[in-house]
Amino acid sequence: MTFEIKEPVLVVGLGGAGIKLASEMRDVLDADLLKISQDKKDVSEHNSIHISTKSIINPSVQLIRGCAMEQSEKIEEHMSTYETVIIMANLAGKSGAALAPVVSSICKEQNKNVLSFAIMPFKFEKNRIFQSGISLKRLRMNSDSTIIIDNDAILDSNPDFTAEKCYDVTNNAIKCLATSIKSSSLTDDTNIMSTSRSTENIEESVKDSIKMLYEDAPPNSIKRSMLYVYGADKIPVGVINSISNILGGIFDEENSQVDMSTSGNTNVVLLSAIAGETRFDKYDPLGVISKDKTLDWDEPETSFNCELDLPQIE
Repeated sequence: MTFEIKEPVLVVGLGGAGIKLASEMRDVLDADLLKISQDKKDVSEHNSIHISTKSIINPSVQLIRGCAMEQSEKIEEHMSTYETVIIMANLAGKSGAALAPVVSSICKEQNKNVLSFAIMPFKFEKNRIFQSGISLKRLRMNSDSTIIIDNDAILDSNPDFTAEKCYDVTNNAIKCLATSIKSSSLTDDTNIMSTSRSTENIEESVKDSIKMLYEDAPPNSIKRSMLYVYGADKIPVGVINSISNILGGIFDEENSQVDMSTSGNTNVVLLSAIAGETRFDKYDPLGVISKDKTLDWDEPETSFNCELDLPQIE
């Protein structure tokens, strides 16, 4: 099955990084924008929702999520008139990890057409791995199609990169992919997006992208691969043919495709539909427990600031 975007479209940015990417995607898709964040600096008065944690300066993911659930009706009201909702969430950040399950659940309850983008943390960010795994599991459940971007795979393939350079490569790939969303079909699956640094050697870029893909999923789990080549008008036809042969030789030719687009820069983005487990399933060690044996499956872990005035009992 393929995912189809139906208008009108609302792009929802969760947290600082999610809002920045959502703003750029809104311009590309000519859609509306909704900003949701716990940090006041990320939101403005227009088309935004501030998730207040009141007097708590350094709130936990669970507390931000609880405060967001208190504003569920307000979020529902903003989404009510749209057919398709595109969620941009940086699951390496507190706001993104906290808000993604809540917002995507509201979308599912309203029977929206949901496409979600999930940016995963570096593996050395050990304090963020567990929460990102929980949030991703919920996001995938509530979305019709999910695209995962793994900063850590970029770093593994390019160990000389700074964190900022990894973000630049990731953000550029997302912006490129946004231009193709309306014209290309996406699968109703979990998709992993991989890319590489900008280079004149497109064949090497494709190989780097495939290497990044294998960091996240085993080869036998890949159902379908779409390679987007941007700036194809500047690339010799023989190189495009070589790229197609590389892709067909590694993946099943019937399930691999090359899509060419004009662009100011030459770049490649590989989007692969995955069946089965990815390395992100191991981020939450309790994820191996089946749904029928999980007591609190319906709602993610959430806490509320009840401000109860209870005397100490001795």
